[in-house]
Amino acid sequence: MRPLIFTILAAVAVAAAPGVAAAKDKLAPEAKLEKLLDGRVAGAPQDCIPLSSVSSSQIIDKTAIVYRVGSTLWVNRPKGGAQTLNDDDILVTKLTGSQLCSIDTVELRDRTSHMYSGFVSLGEFVPYRRAKAE
Repeated sequence: MRPLIFTILAAVAVAAAPGVAAAKDKLAPEAKLEKLLDGRVAGAPQDCIPLSSVSSSQIIDKTAIVYRVGSTLWVNRPKGGAQTLNDDDILVTKLTGSQLCSIDTVELRDRTSHMYSGFVSLGEFVPYRRAKAE
């Protein structure tokens, strides 16, 4: 009976190992943002960006929303609600004009259920461009 218990415990430990390794590999939000911005230099913050030029957006958990406009990454650290940011949520943006501005709010929806999961009040947009080689 005892060898059977040890065999079962060993099998459970082996099965759990990939999950533990994957959990260790996941970067902290600030580290994930830093890796995304590696090799880029911050520019002067802006109040608005043209939403029609945004080709993609990415949520960094509880930290920021990164908008891509051409080769520039615009980082927005929300003034309010950042703790509700989840990289598995969908951003729902309702505009009154053609620009996304620091006075706007963005609603968050769960990707699976499409239920409301929070909102953020946007802050300033900081452009990050690739550093020029000398």
